[in-house]
Amino acid sequence: MNRLTAYGCLALSMSLVGSYVALSKPLVAALPVFLLAWLRFGIGALAMLHWLKKPAGEAPMSRQTRLLVFLESFLGNFLFSICMLYGVTLTSAVAAGVIMASIPAAVAVMSWLFLREHVSLRVWGAVACAVGGISLLSLSAHLTDGPADGSAAQPLQWLGHLLLLAAVLCEAAYAVIGKKLTGVLGPKRITALINLWGFALVTPLGWWVARDFNFAAVAAPAWGLLLFYSLAASIWSVWLWMTGLRQVPAHQAGVFTVMLPISATLVGVMVLGETLGAPQIAAFALAIAGVALATWPAKRPGLPAGADDAAAPHAGCRPGYPD
Repeated sequence: MNRLTAYGCLALSMSLVGSYVALSKPLVAALPVFLLAWLRFGIGALAMLHWLKKPAGEAPMSRQTRLLVFLESFLGNFLFSICMLYGVTLTSAVAAGVIMASIPAAVAVMSWLFLREHVSLRVWGAVACAVGGISLLSLSAHLTDGPADGSAAQPLQWLGHLLLLAAVLCEAAYAVIGKKLTGVLGPKRITALINLWGFALVTPLGWWVARDFNFAAVAAPAWGLLLFYSLAASIWSVWLWMTGLRQVPAHQAGVFTVMLPISATLVGVMVLGETLGAPQIAAFALAIAGVALATWPAKRPGLPAGADDAAAPHAGCRPGYPD
């Protein structure tokens, strides 16, 4: 796979994540959160049964790899889904898009804390932009007579913002852990394993909710949307991200998370009929400015433009590893 194809995989992956983040808002109106998550993982597990088989060229998983697979699923699948689904019930898809724009900054902070990577001053500036954008978004409901997107006022909107922030942290952890996993497992195997763990984690809660739920009351379009959500969230977006991540350094892959908030916002405005108020436009501009600061490639002294990326080590990445 060439670098351009890898870029396409990363961009398409984050676009899919943004679209299902936004479209999950009508889904949680039709299905309880834990039941929705259970059905999503279950549909994904059925579709990926043939991906669970260990490839002939893959080494046995070490204890550390098994732990990383579990954490990738627990943080990036289970907790992310729960926080994101509950978060969008308490706020708007546009708000979710603005908050999700802080993912690159969150990845930078986690890299500094857990991987001891050097974080430059401009990346800290990006963090400040992200925090400023989210703060402005949270205050917008108090600065106007209602939410800036024109939707009905929701008294627990602040809680929705906190849950979406938690989802941002989960997604950042997913990106950091995923880079390590791509060095020892193929994209299909990673996708199937973390989805299976997600299904196991949510099964007790999903089964408990399903016992008293009236499935006949769910309209046909909602089932079609559930199928898209399940395939996009459990299979397509994960496989595309892991495939691209094998060929691109982690810091450079972070650039493509900008597609998540853009996609979520566009779906919220164009499909769900939400609008952008002035405070949200300002918050979104701050968030995107933070993305640009956090992900703009730095040029090393004495190197021509673009040489930094070419020379960047692909930690944990083994080109040609069987999928």
